[in-house]
Amino acid sequence: MTDEIPALLAAIEKRLARLEEIEAIKGVIARYTDGADKRNDPAIMGPLFHEDAIWEAEGFGQHRGSATIATALAEIARTQITWSIHYMVLPTVTVGQDGQTASCQWYLWELAKVRGPDAVVHDSWFAAKYGSNLVKDAKGWRFTWLKLNPLLNVPVGAPWPLPVPEKSEN
Repeated sequence: MTDEIPALLAAIEKRLARLEEIEAIKGVIARYTDGADKRNDPAIMGPLFHEDAIWEAEGFGQHRGSATIATALAEIARTQITWSIHYMVLPTVTVGQDGQTASCQWYLWELAKVRGPDAVVHDSWFAAKYGSNLVKDAKGWRFTWLKLNPLLNVPVGAPWPLPVPEKSEN
């Protein structure tokens, strides 16, 4: 019986470490949300991305590198989405066996003020699904890839279209 205790403790420590990593990744999502709600503040957003990360979204382009991503997101806030509040929902985190890589997906429900092609700003409902990969390095968990898959983007009061079938990312 006493021979089993060290193995049991090691298994518990491993499970606890995995749960701590999952919570740390949820913290990255929370900081991303905070930055997004602060008009994609580059000082918040930039450090969340690995130096060679990719951020992409239909309608918003693909951007490479943490500095480029931070600048591009701030530009989106300046020119297209002039105000927003993000609700990140149901993050599902899978930590790799190495404990240094992970994947995560979650849903977004967003209230926003969106500048249309006619330059008029209107209230909008926006829903999407995020997919991401992360790496843990000396700076903590950071995104190496983040994709925003828009599902709904309509002015408040407009009828909602039927959902577009979801595209598989992995």
